[in-house]
Formats: sequence, structure tokens, C-alpha cells
Amino acid sequence: MTVPESALSSTHDGPQRAPAGALLALASGDDFSRWEQQLAATGNCVNPVRLHGSIDAIYRATGKRASQYTTATEPGGVLRLACGSRREDICPPCSQVYKGDARQIIRSGLTGGKGIPESVGTHPCVFVTLTAPGFGPVHTIRTSRRSRKAACRPRRDSRYRRCPHGRDLSCPRHHNEDDPRLGTPMCPDCYDYTAHVLFNALAPELWRRFVIYLPRQLARLVGITQRQLAREVRVRFVKVAEYQHRGVIHYHAVIRLDDHGDDHKAPSPRYSTQLLDQTIRATVAAVVYDTAALTGDDPSLRRILQFGPQTDVRAIHEATGLPATGTALPARAVANYIAKYATKAAAAPGLPARPVRSAADITALACSEHYKQLMATTWRLGKHPAAAALALNRWTHTLGYRGHFLTKSRRYSVTFTALRRARIDYRRAQRRPGGQLDPWGRPLDERIVLTVSTWMYAGTGHATTAERALALAAAARAREQERIGREETWTS
Repeated sequence: MTVPESALSSTHDGPQRAPAGALLALASGDDFSRWEQQLAATGNCVNPVRLHGSIDAIYRATGKRASQYTTATEPGGVLRLACGSRREDICPPCSQVYKGDARQIIRSGLTGGKGIPESVGTHPCVFVTLTAPGFGPVHTIRTSRRSRKAACRPRRDSRYRRCPHGRDLSCPRHHNEDDPRLGTPMCPDCYDYTAHVLFNALAPELWRRFVIYLPRQLARLVGITQRQLAREVRVRFVKVAEYQHRGVIHYHAVIRLDDHGDDHKAPSPRYSTQLLDQTIRATVAAVVYDTAALTGDDPSLRRILQFGPQTDVRAIHEATGLPATGTALPARAVANYIAKYATKAAAAPGLPARPVRSAADITALACSEHYKQLMATTWRLGKHPAAAALALNRWTHTLGYRGHFLTKSRRYSVTFTALRRARIDYRRAQRRPGGQLDPWGRPLDERIVLTVSTWMYAGTGHATTAERALALAAAARAREQERIGREETWTS
């Protein structure tokens, strides 16, 4: 079997090349077909969880025991289960499943489906981007009013071109998306790394306050009490966190207004999209967090945190095409955009996928000096007694961010649990069309037969480099087949 180069290089551990002899030995083994079946059952997971164990059935009436399943006859004596990671850099196949579920969650709340009525598409609904404030001048991509690429940071007056440390703060270049200088500070000594890390760490708290303040601001703008508002309208949302080039978190969110009940009815006509827009902007201005409430009076950690000034609010409308040139956005484009970032981490090369263990681990990383400084600051704050409550040493690899990357309100749409349960039931029906049988050949009935499962953790990941290489090749083929299938669906 030929292993694609792209598959071999798409792991968080770096490229792993399996010797041809090892690949041949694996493919010619007696249990290779069963290994392929297990791999397909995990969705071609490249980082599966391996388990030893068995499932026994006990006939309740007599106490007779019979084996229903054991891993002793499986390849390598283990059962492989999908890791379920949302991270694309850790397991592309599992992240694709997560991305698909995220897309269904977001889209069903915009256009209906999965138990949500299609009438939600007529509700007031907006796509919101909440950015971080500035912590110092950085290299960036700028566009002119005519949407043309502009210079990064032009400075015509030489008196304002240098910072107090003597560094030039101007940049006449037009940066591309893959430029490694994007997001890096003009002067590392001027850049407030402490505020940057604290913002990442407390961004979930800012979002929590945003969700609390939003109904209050809506009631104020309508001119009623919060209790009256609760009897008329409910705020539903789904949001995803994304890293900017400079390594700071910002949020994308879909915010929708429903009637006060749980049946997803439209709210009163006075709750319009324009009113929701005004409410969001007023709420962003009201959300402020003083770090002294957490870190005490230490002046080195005292910061006033709030969202940045570049809040973007756009109405969402029902459409099936690509985004138009106006301010309104199609529901499909929004769902795809948010789901894409639900599986992303910080995109800079060389960043660790898991927590670091010491400051020396940070020094040894192959990432840029800007990200090293961010992680070093996170590690230092994790050791600071005043910031002990943030437990930042556990979150050094995420640059201090401690929150979930995708969250939603309870009644926005369908849940991950419901989608996963439906997928499990569908696969069981495919595997056993006539239903599951007990070891005695009868339909399995838990009132008659007690099922006892015994499992022991055996490890994570494929046991050999050859297994991992073949799993990567199978995952690459599956993604290509899925892409071709989507194109055929669109063109048919």
C-alpha cells in the first residue's frame, strides 16, 4: 500500500515513515482483515484508545455465565475505540466527525431540522464577532475602504516611528496570510504579555458576563423590567472561540431571539434584528472585569479587561448560496465558518498539543519567540501566588485560555449527545439488523440476562508505526471520497 505524503506529515508528533517491510508484514498478517474492520469502526482514527477486556452474559434465573465478547481473539489482543478528539492536528478523522456535529448544531438553530422547526429561520438572528483589545502594536493585514490590501503600519511622521526602546514601529509591507511575522509585536518590550495572558485566561468570564448582561440591556432598551422580559423573549446562542494570529482569543457567536417558551416560536415583532444589534453593542460596552477581584492588589497583575472596539454584528438570513456582498450573511455560510474553527487550536507551527511540564520544555520548542514569550508568561503567572486560582500551568499550551471552544445555550438547537446517540443507534441497526442476541441465541433482554463488562486501559495510539501509517492513508482516502461525494451532490 502506498501511504500519501500528506497523511504521513499530518500528525502532532511530526512525520512518521513506516518501513516497507513493516507495512508488508502488517498487510499480509492473518488478522489484517479484522484489523481493518476495527479501524473502519473507529472512523479511521489515527490515535485510538486500546482496551483489554471482555463482555459476559449471566442468565438471571440460573446464574449460568457465558462469554459474549473478548479481546483475546482481536488483533494485538485489544479493542480499538475512536479517541473522539476535536483537534484537527491530533486526529483529523475524529475532528471531522466533531466538525460535522458542530455544523449540524449550528445550522439546525438557523434553518431548522434535527427536531427544531424551520420557522427559526424567521427569528431575529445575528452573527457576532467579539475581539480582544490591543496589547501593543503588532504586524497585521490591513485593507483599504475599497477592500484592497494596504500597508501594515505606515508612519509618515518620523517623530512617532520609534517606541521608547528605540525600535521602529512602522512597517510598509503588505503581509500575506502565511507570513510568519503576522501577529508578532513591533517591540516585544512594549507589548503587554501579562495582559494578553490574563485576557485569554479570563475570556470565559467576560463571555459569562456578556450572556448575563445581554437580557438586562435588552430590557432597558425596550423599557420593561427583566421579569417582564423573561415572560416575552429568550436569548439563544452558540459561540466558538478562535485564536488570532497574535495568539489571543476572540469569539464568534450566533445569537437568536425566541419566544419565552421552549417550543422555538418567534418573539413579538418589536424584538427586531436592529434592536438585537443595539443590545449587543451596548452589552459589549458594559462588560468589564477588574483582575483585582481575583489577583488582589498586586499592581503587576492589575488590569481592566474588556472586549476590543472592533465588534462586528451582522444579520443572518436564509439563503443557500455563497455570502453576498451586503452585510447580511447566509445561514449555511455561517454554520460552515463557525464549525471550521470548532476543531482548530492555535495555528502557529511548533506549539505543543498537550500541557508542558517545565519552563525548559518551553525553551526547547520550535515555535516563534512571540509564542515562547506568551507561554513563558503563562508559566510564570501559574507560579505567582496571586494568580494561583487560575491554575495557568495546566493551560500553558493553550496560551492561558481555559474555556471550551464551542458552547451553546440549552434550547438553541440539538445537542452533541443526541447526535452521538442517533449515530450509535444507526450503526447498531446496520451491524445487527435483527437486533442483538445473547450467547444462547435469543433476543437480548436485560430483564432476563445480566451483561457484565470488564475493561482495562492498554494504551493510546496505534501500537506500531506501520499501523499508524495505514490508518493515515485510510483516513486520507476517506476524506477524498467524501470531498468527491460532496462535489457530485452539488453538481447533480
